[in-house]
Amino acid sequence: METIIVTAGLIIEQGKTLVTQRMEGDSQGLLWEFPGGKVKQGEEPRQALRRELKEELGIEVEVGMIFDAVFHIYPENPIFLLIYYCRIQKGIPEPLGCNDLRWVTPEELKQLPMPPADGPIRNQLFLSEGSLLF
Repeated sequence: METIIVTAGLIIEQGKTLVTQRMEGDSQGLLWEFPGGKVKQGEEPRQALRRELKEELGIEVEVGMIFDAVFHIYPENPIFLLIYYCRIQKGIPEPLGCNDLRWVTPEELKQLPMPPADGPIRNQLFLSEGSLLF
């Protein structure tokens, strides 16, 4: 099976994290995730993330340093998920290519149902005391 490279953006503003809800008919439908998507053949991951966030949310972002990387084997395909710190430069997020979006507090983020690959990233966001890393 071919490993699919996926990028996601970690966007935090005023103590809240942006998450999106997958479309109902999609794999892992209606679960919440960090926004992003698949890297196309020959595409640089940061460029793919900028493209995906523009298509799915109508925003332009500055892609910063990588926050984490997760390898997860799903029944369909294994994925290698790269998550980057991002900052919105232009636009207000709208659910153009997803079912819904939310800005969530750390407590709300802990409660959301997420795909298995996103869970370790969520866990990395919290210190042992349960507060956000930044």
